[in-house]
Amino acid sequence: MASIRKHGKGWRAEVARQGVRRSKVFASKAEAKDWAARQEYAIVNADAIRTRAPFRDVLDRYAREVSPGKRGARWETLRLERFKADTIGAIAMDDLKPADFAEWRDRRLREVAPGSVRREMTLLSAVLNVARKEWGMISVNPLSDVRRPSEPPPRDRRPTSEEMERLQISAGTDLTTATGRTFHAFLFSIETGMRAGEVTAMRWRDVDLARRIVRLPMTKNGTSREVPLSAEAVRLLEALPKMDPVFNIANLDPLWRKIRSRAKVEGLNYHDSRHEAITRLARKLDVLALARMVGHKNISQLQSYYNETAEELARRLD
Repeated sequence: MASIRKHGKGWRAEVARQGVRRSKVFASKAEAKDWAARQEYAIVNADAIRTRAPFRDVLDRYAREVSPGKRGARWETLRLERFKADTIGAIAMDDLKPADFAEWRDRRLREVAPGSVRREMTLLSAVLNVARKEWGMISVNPLSDVRRPSEPPPRDRRPTSEEMERLQISAGTDLTTATGRTFHAFLFSIETGMRAGEVTAMRWRDVDLARRIVRLPMTKNGTSREVPLSAEAVRLLEALPKMDPVFNIANLDPLWRKIRSRAKVEGLNYHDSRHEAITRLARKLDVLALARMVGHKNISQLQSYYNETAEELARRLD
């Protein structure tokens, strides 16, 4: 029950219902009574109020409470903001139906690739599962009944020697420039199989040229690993100006696109360096050693990156 009593120059309202206690001081008795009445209603009808909350409120809560603890927090937050602005964000939690998400999916497929929609559906499903299991807002995840776009075929794009020459000319050989260091980083990724984020985050304290290793304190898999360096990888590092981070590249993606555009190379992503690296390294290392070097916990993941052609295999048979 609510209790309203004098408190100094104001009035204190105290509410105790269903094991929940709340208290607040107001300037007038009327304000205190009004607040107490609203709090009692909210406590008694908490379940109904929660389920009537719009989906955007749940997305916002997930962004505040769950996303910050993840390595991909920035990616998640940006997409959660997009979801909040979509029409689906205005729908109350207990009104959400599979058809709403199917309509959202079809709208997104007209804007982005199926792979992107699959990743966004995975994030939305994670939000809904937390709302169901931890926040008690829904009893069923409506997205579990929605068909996901087909898995896109794995990429098999690798740079040709002629493309590498054009990219080198486009970037230049001056390693005091960001474009020069960006292509240099691409070459380093081909030698090591390291991801773009791992390369750009490298610091000299993590590099041991004597032992020929780079220690990565935190990787995409959430664990650390040590990457062995070939003689060529060591040479690439030694050629760099002494900066920290090692490559000192703040915005790799736009720099890479600039180099690629000037070189007139179509459809080659920076991440394709990982395909080239794993394909090359597979000729030198056994499967377990290769998985350890590139940070794959599941050996089957290597198959999506190993892109040696039949012609290349034929030459190895001789």
